[in-house]
Amino acid sequence: MIIAFALAAALTYGAADFCGGIATRRNPAATVVVLSQVAGGVVLALAWRAFPAGGHFYVEDTLWGLAAGVAGGIAIAALYGALAVGRMGVVSPITAVIGASVPVVAGFAFGDRPSAEALAGVALAFVAVALVSANAETRALSLRAPGVGLALVSGLAIGALYVFLARGHGDAGFARLAVTRVVSVVVLGAYVLARRESLRPAPGSLRLILGAGALDMSANVLYVLAAHSGLLAVAAVLTSLYPASTVLLARIVLHERLTTSQWSGVAIAACGVLLIAVSR
Repeated sequence: MIIAFALAAALTYGAADFCGGIATRRNPAATVVVLSQVAGGVVLALAWRAFPAGGHFYVEDTLWGLAAGVAGGIAIAALYGALAVGRMGVVSPITAVIGASVPVVAGFAFGDRPSAEALAGVALAFVAVALVSANAETRALSLRAPGVGLALVSGLAIGALYVFLARGHGDAGFARLAVTRVVSVVVLGAYVLARRESLRPAPGSLRLILGAGALDMSANVLYVLAAHSGLLAVAAVLTSLYPASTVLLARIVLHERLTTSQWSGVAIAACGVLLIAVSR
């Protein structure tokens, strides 16, 4: 089930980023982030009511939720800060690859020992994440380019979020996510107050913002299910394939053309998933 849950999380995260990206073209980033977080809270409440067994509170899981909430707030604030001054073609591959790397290292530290086939699949997935996020701008990447520093911070925070959400008891997933969401809203609220930005959405964009939040929380739930179904490295790297979902939606909805490297990334991702599947 880990493969199904992780790939579903990747598809849903990618769709959330797509909706959020379109919404930020018409609204301040803070408006999109905060309102989408509120919508995600509603989705979590509905999921918790449907599956109450997944919401047991434990002290340990509350602490992991606090850590995940701080990491999630930093990740989003840094990501939107990077996008405000940098380019998506530079920011996206950095956050995706760094975000996937942290859980792999953590997984080995926690004692995960994937098979040779699974490791090969994870390696291919890493390549795929970079390729589906890449474009001509990435080839000229410089550490001094605008937004790169914030993208690195966002990637590290995303990776930490993956690790923290995967820890704790399996029957405390929703409770841990609830703590995470409350803390992230507080962190992002402080961010908005510091920037003195308005939270009023542009006319006609509220549905898109709420949709992004609902998809993001749904992806969080799917990722937690994936992380508690198998190895952390496998769950996190497969989930980090979310840029493929974003670029494919851009191709279908916005009629944006995919580059040869992006199509190659999709094909390599499929090979990586197949290797991970046969290793089980």
